[in-house]
Amino acid sequence: MRFKVVCQIKEQKFEGYGSSKKLAKLAAARCALAALEERAPPPAAAPAPHTHLRQHLADHIAKLVNEKFNELMKNDVVHSKRKVLAGIVITTHGRIEDARVIAVTTGTKCVSGEHMSVTGRALNDCHAEVAARRCLQRHLYAQLLQYAEQADPTVPLEHNDLEPLPGGGYQLKASRGVHLYVSTAPCGDGRIFSPHEHHHAEPDKHPNRLARGQLRTKIESGEGTIPVRNCAGAPQTWDGVLQGERLLTMSCSDKVARWCVCGLQGALLARLLRPVYLHSLVLGSLLHPHHMYR
Repeated sequence: MRFKVVCQIKEQKFEGYGSSKKLAKLAAARCALAALEERAPPPAAAPAPHTHLRQHLADHIAKLVNEKFNELMKNDVVHSKRKVLAGIVITTHGRIEDARVIAVTTGTKCVSGEHMSVTGRALNDCHAEVAARRCLQRHLYAQLLQYAEQADPTVPLEHNDLEPLPGGGYQLKASRGVHLYVSTAPCGDGRIFSPHEHHHAEPDKHPNRLARGQLRTKIESGEGTIPVRNCAGAPQTWDGVLQGERLLTMSCSDKVARWCVCGLQGALLARLLRPVYLHSLVLGSLLHPHHMYR
């Protein structure tokens, strides 16, 4: 049995067929979207948004993170070796002199399936920017603990990065800005370009290519990413991964995009905090503006 679904937009009809109602609806929707995309101008025709951070502040954030890393790794030859460096810096009213380094992290690998832990003692993703976000979460827990230790947790603390809300809960103070520094472009869609392209003058000429804007997954126990569509469609299971199936870990580009929508605080802290968003993302190298904005 084959199902037929008809989608009508104004006077135009689009038909879709499939072995199930869901597949038939999907086929009709694809036909309709393809027709609409032909009418609409390409999304990259619009100029890139002017959201550049002041260059001297971005340079200072990068300098603070690198100096703190060198300070911590002084006379430590073994642990000072790294490929990617990341850090979290918090500013007050955007002033350089008040910038504080909250976290400094390194890392480029993910855990293999055989080393996963049921007790949570093994981190699945040890990429530098992901570890930096975990450190920020730890900092937010510490800030909440300061309020919990007060006789009246609804009284604002001057040197705390959080402030209480009238109806309960807390939020990041409006004067605070959270900045994520990464020494290179995050893995995934934000890094899929040639570093030798002359990309500063003109936008991407092929924004609708299938290779653009894809969700990607990290390579297990290695570096680099592959499109999610190339992976098996079946859901991951614990026993399947232990038997050799690839462990799928979201790329850093996709995670940064998720943080920009859902916040950095995570699901557990979201019960106590309003979403904490990045004020800026500072990259040390391999910045392609149009790929990063996408």
